[in-house]
Amino acid sequence: MDTEERLQKIIAAAGIASRRRAELLIEAGRVTVNGQVITTLGAKANGSRDHIKVDGKLIHPLARKMYVLLNKPKGVISTVSDPHGRIKVTDLVKVKEKLFPVGRLDYNTEGIILLTNDGEFSKIITDAGDTFPKVYQVKVRGIPDEAALNRLRAGQRLSDGTKPAPCKIHVMSEDKHAWLEVTLTQGKNREIRKMFDTIHHTVTKLRRTRIGFFTAAGLPVGSFRLLMPREIARVLRLGRSKVSDQGEG
Repeated sequence: MDTEERLQKIIAAAGIASRRRAELLIEAGRVTVNGQVITTLGAKANGSRDHIKVDGKLIHPLARKMYVLLNKPKGVISTVSDPHGRIKVTDLVKVKEKLFPVGRLDYNTEGIILLTNDGEFSKIITDAGDTFPKVYQVKVRGIPDEAALNRLRAGQRLSDGTKPAPCKIHVMSEDKHAWLEVTLTQGKNREIRKMFDTIHHTVTKLRRTRIGFFTAAGLPVGSFRLLMPREIARVLRLGRSKVSDQGEG
């Protein structure tokens, strides 16, 4: 196809990095097109005709886009590289394509995570907010009282000074310890653990059970499946609808 596209889109489509990461690579002067360093985010190129290099390595357009849902075990890191040699999510997905995770789950958290080589798909999921909430099952030490849970629901400021977005918390069961369902529309690294630390109820188990309409149903821990075409199309429709809504504003 003899058309030009934004450089960051070509890099993301080649599975090198997410589109946002590709933008940072361009700004850092780590990308060249036909031997010329490019630092302008609006720059365009032809992915099949031009010689595009990242850190001196020629990129190649992917033969096909891949979309995977993985039920991550504890003790697996959600990155594509790790200097400590720990098991990575990409080690568990046995496909020839180079994938990258959409968002993260921390090392000691299990549950579903999406992986893809489609930067546009990744951006849609990442930017979806309340359209694609993330649902977690959380076990904490002791039984939090309703007043403490209400503070968390309202977005109580954390010990590191950050203030989470309001969230939903549903009590699933209470015995000596509580199991809760927490729904986030925005989330940062280890946010749920930090939330419950602020009310002095340490998280002892944490798993993500849902991302939007994706669930862990029928997918054992440590297993993965390819997304169905209708699931991919549904996400892409979401992206188009958000672009349309922004245009109308």
